[in-house]
Amino acid sequence: MNALAATSRNFKQAARLLGLDSKLEKSLLIPFREIKVECTIPKDDGSLVSYVGFRVQHDNARGPMKGGIRYHPELVLKLRSLQSPLQYVIIGVFPIIAYIRTRSVESGLLQNLVDPDEVNALAQLMTWKTAVANIPYGGAKGGIGCAPGELSISELERLTRVFTQKIHDLIGTHTDVPAPDMGTNSQTMAWMLDEYSKFHGYSPAVVTGKPVDLGGSLGRDAATGRGVLFATEALLREHGKSISGQRFVIQGFGNVGSWAAQLIYENGGKVVAVSDISGAIKNSKGIDVPSLLKHTIEKRGVKGFNGADPIDANSILVEDCDVLIPAALGGVINRENANGIRAKFIIEAANHPTDPEADEILSKKGVVILPDILANSGGVTVSYFEWVQNIQGFMWEEEKVNNELKTYMTNGFKDVKEMCQTHNCDLRMGAFTLGVNRVARATVLRGWEA
Repeated sequence: MNALAATSRNFKQAARLLGLDSKLEKSLLIPFREIKVECTIPKDDGSLVSYVGFRVQHDNARGPMKGGIRYHPELVLKLRSLQSPLQYVIIGVFPIIAYIRTRSVESGLLQNLVDPDEVNALAQLMTWKTAVANIPYGGAKGGIGCAPGELSISELERLTRVFTQKIHDLIGTHTDVPAPDMGTNSQTMAWMLDEYSKFHGYSPAVVTGKPVDLGGSLGRDAATGRGVLFATEALLREHGKSISGQRFVIQGFGNVGSWAAQLIYENGGKVVAVSDISGAIKNSKGIDVPSLLKHTIEKRGVKGFNGADPIDANSILVEDCDVLIPAALGGVINRENANGIRAKFIIEAANHPTDPEADEILSKKGVVILPDILANSGGVTVSYFEWVQNIQGFMWEEEKVNNELKTYMTNGFKDVKEMCQTHNCDLRMGAFTLGVNRVARATVLRGWEA
């Protein structure tokens, strides 16, 4: 089941539990706006290349729409069979017909299309996530189908600026506030801010996840990983446990996974296995996370770390542990591997890591899953703090950022538990009913039928 189908299924189950009117249910599911733009840039060698950029703006009932911009090849369909020097590809996925004008095909040009279902699902997920976190946003998501590792810094800058030029009228401080995502970073946001400001004047609150020197918030880099820590603490406390002494397996050692590992280690947790794109390692006595972090910086991956033994990366999810943290791509826990999972708790640091079929299998096994729309909401919560600081023109100390984040994550868990008790459901459906209910109430109060 793809991400859009799974997210829509969870939404419909929540809508049934809440007894939502069918017309309101349909209104909440349909995106507010879907944008598709052509982004043509000159490459460093002088040739021209075109990419397709998307922005799906899902809902704005509770405030400006919010969501990441990702540059990633796994989100794309690559058109490898373009024959003529000038060709038009008609796309009817969205309500509008868009075209891609391709040039320099003879030189091996590949056109990349962002998978619209993936972007749509992530935009919808952001609507429910911001509502669960109780921050005044709706959901959005965007991206450009490209392989950022194959582009130079100057090419990435040109691509980002062209994309911003195409969507600047449709984003804004009180309209839609982008942030970094897979394949993008604070530098990407700095380029977006600069390009947007050429049209609208200096507007630091138009994007979040910026460099601190341009109005970024202290604590933003660690925010998602720190939020995972606070959410895990809340869940374990509910079961009479603490971070200290628990055995953790972390799949994915990028920004989120590495920060989660570091903070878990500092709080007495034992990280026994870790994986990333380079491979996987295990030490049943506990990995020295600070040493591993130094190694990954030097070697660009966990592979070869001498403080642990190498293992098959495909086995990372079924390693023996107390807490499993998938912090990589979606759909990694499925019906094929769910029966083999030995963790008692799963903390979804990635977006949509667990398929609905796996959910059912794990539920029967008694595995407790903390869903992504709560577990990884630390990033968007601190993005909200950054937005607030930019609007006020008053920046916070990092300690205040972290303390506020802990309050929001802890309150979010309590609110989800209350919905679980009200509707006699698991944590995922408790989170979805909480998020959907808050958005539905705001929609009705604003007069959606007018």
